[in-house]
Amino acid sequence: MLDAVNWAILLPIFLSVGVVAGILAGLLGVGGGIVIVPVLYWLTEVGLLEVDQSVAMHFAVATSLATIIPTSISSARAHHKKGSIDLIMFRAWAPFIVLGALIGGGLATQFDATVLTGIFGVVAMLVVLNMLNPRPFTLADAPPTGLLAKATIATPIGTFSAMMGIGGGTLSVPTLTLLSFPVHRAVGTAALFGLMIAVPGVLGYALAGQDIAGLLPGSIGYINLPSALAISIATFLCAPIGVRIAHSLNPKRLRVAFSIFLAISAIKMLSESFIT
Repeated sequence: MLDAVNWAILLPIFLSVGVVAGILAGLLGVGGGIVIVPVLYWLTEVGLLEVDQSVAMHFAVATSLATIIPTSISSARAHHKKGSIDLIMFRAWAPFIVLGALIGGGLATQFDATVLTGIFGVVAMLVVLNMLNPRPFTLADAPPTGLLAKATIATPIGTFSAMMGIGGGTLSVPTLTLLSFPVHRAVGTAALFGLMIAVPGVLGYALAGQDIAGLLPGSIGYINLPSALAISIATFLCAPIGVRIAHSLNPKRLRVAFSIFLAISAIKMLSESFIT
């Protein structure tokens, strides 16, 4: 396992990122991975987590997905108490999101780290633009109900979310709002989508990472359990705080602050992929 000196440094970092990720998960339905993945990857770069760089992004994504399971449960429970989960929408999209997550978990292990960081950076920048847009466009007056339309929209959400180690909210909330879905119900429903993405994604990364060299002790496949547990303690406890904020305050300023952080993270990830 990691030695005591490393843990003395890492534990406050894990708990801090867990607090931020948990609050954002409850507030915006994003699962927290959009914060956790860059931090875990950075910790491998500076040597606090001794993971081979060839599998560092896979480790970060997989471990982030593992934290999303308890985070999504905590966030979804709190949103459900507020009546902001649309179970009809959840049932309509969930099977395709699960299918997409299974596809994404398998595809991610086939790409090297620069491809994953590039995908993360590009999607994150698109999310930033969406979140900062004061008057977002709408594509339809309501989400489509046809089977093909639901599969076409929901499956890629699961695929790309699993590939990047993020909850469904990062992609599903902007998508639902483009389809004129009320934002609070979009956030609440996305929290439950996160669970549908994380479970198959974690299974995929656990199986695909068997017998891979360069990972940390205490890992199942690409997932490092001690790191995931330390972060999850804070995300689980703090997700309901984000839910309370979402239902009592105007989240505009927090969205802007989050967008700035996300933009910095995206630029960092893109530089890893495209700047030699």
